Amino acid sequence: MTEQAVVTETVQLSQDNLQIAAYLAQPQAPGSYPGVVVLQEIFGVNQHIREVTERIAKLGYVAIAPALYQRQAPGFETGYTPQDIEIGRDYAMQTTASELLGDIQSAIDYLKTLPQVKKDGFGCIGFCFGGHVTYLAATLPDIKAAASFYGAGITTRTFGGGNPTVTRTPEIQGTIYAFFGTEDASIPLEQVDQIENELEKYNISHRVFRYDGAEHGFFCDHRANYNPQAAADAWEQVKQLFGTVLAG
Repeated sequence: MTEQAVVTETVQLSQDNLQIAAYLAQPQAPGSYPGVVVLQEIFGVNQHIREVTERIAKLGYVAIAPALYQRQAPGFETGYTPQDIEIGRDYAMQTTASELLGDIQSAIDYLKTLPQVKKDGFGCIGFCFGGHVTYLAATLPDIKAAASFYGAGITTRTFGGGNPTVTRTPEIQGTIYAFFGTEDASIPLEQVDQIENELEKYNISHRVFRYDGAEHGFFCDHRANYNPQAAADAWEQVKQLFGTVLAG
């Protein structure tokens, strides 16, 4: 597949009287393209997330990465030091499921206003914090394909109270792929098994990938935990998912 030239810009989304910054990347060539929402790690819409957004656009999608910390810290982006992790986690704990779903829906609604975007189903991909949020976002009717990377706490935590996110599995209407490393200290393997069991229990279209030796953050080539073999395979799986469900 020949990668497409892309154009990028920062746009503003409207949600609950709040203006949310979002990074938009789309093919330069005219055409009709599926839309994909990219969900950040705890580190904000930083260089890695912008690069992923651009990579998706190069494949022939209109990709958008909303700033999920707009309420807590507008413009926040950071690196990967222990202090950065502590700050990012603190912001993540302040988010709520209803606000996150509303922000993601606002990104989808924005994509729907673009004449070059197909309106019959959207994708979602997220990492770390965004991997957990992707599992939540998969419950939105517009999301037909979701790729969740090492989402910690899906079986144990929620956003803003209530039952853990995994209890919302029956609400997933599209296809979800979930990616985990077997050496991820933040996601015990029994939690991965529980997620897979719930997806099977409710007959959700899914695949769960376990990468031997991979740690948390294995897809991010800006981090010491980057695992090029696992990242390359996972990217091929994402391309297959989006290509089959969204572009097929």
